[in-house]
Amino acid sequence: MCSPRLLSQVYESIEREDRKVSRRSIFAALGVTALGATALAGGTASATPAARPLEGSTLVDLTHVLTTDFPVWPGAQSFEMKNLARIASTGGSLGSLGSLESLGSGSSFYLNELRMGEHTGTHIDAPAHASADGITVEKIPVADLIVPIAVIDISVRAEADNNTVLTRADILDWETVHGMLPSRSLVAMNSGWDARLSVDGAFTNQDAIGRQHTPGFDPDAVDFLVREREIVALGSDTLSIDAGRSTTYGAHRNALGSGKYAVEALANLSTLPPVGATVMIGAPTHAGGSGGPCRVIAWH
Repeated sequence: MCSPRLLSQVYESIEREDRKVSRRSIFAALGVTALGATALAGGTASATPAARPLEGSTLVDLTHVLTTDFPVWPGAQSFEMKNLARIASTGGSLGSLGSLESLGSGSSFYLNELRMGEHTGTHIDAPAHASADGITVEKIPVADLIVPIAVIDISVRAEADNNTVLTRADILDWETVHGMLPSRSLVAMNSGWDARLSVDGAFTNQDAIGRQHTPGFDPDAVDFLVREREIVALGSDTLSIDAGRSTTYGAHRNALGSGKYAVEALANLSTLPPVGATVMIGAPTHAGGSGGPCRVIAWH
């Protein structure tokens, strides 16, 4: 997981503020905040500035900005945002706050109502999403949400063959160069798919009968990872860890059925090194959830 040097800086920051060590304290000390994507909340920002990240580290946001036209699984609920209240300008200088224009809110805040499926945008799949005995999203251990990330790049092959999958051979080839996969890691497939968001229809890449042609994990490779390597999660830059054309969803069944989680629709994987980075998954915590939109941040 995190290096001893990083954890030392985290705990020193917490002790200076005389707070108990908690999930919120750790996140604040790292200088990043988990996103509770399905909750509506109000409040004021802390007057105490967050501690700086580890000296010399590079922070990478692996999260796509969620918009109303962000691609979703065919047939799924698209993201919707309805404005409930806004703060109108009084005609003063740019950025001044004035009277509230509201739709029944009665509050003095800018406020929106969100509607979306749990598996929208950059999101997490809890084990319960594909396993009747799996845990729901709020029960994923915090220790499993801040872990090493190993990135396996199949982007050149995916550009030539949209239906390609990440195989056991790809994993072994990666280990030949970079060594054994880190203990308790998230293994991410980088197919270069995030670059397709700017082209209408290219991200889901559906054919004439609606079948998607997108890369994913070979179920056999996932079985290898959960049985013979110590991983906590899988990640992909497509809408699914399964190939788009799959009808059996073997990657989901093998990973989530083994108690692992998945993070899908990741961004900027190509900016990470194959090994040596750490990732934090800002997972939602709504009780009984099968997953949900999340903020994913890596540093190296």
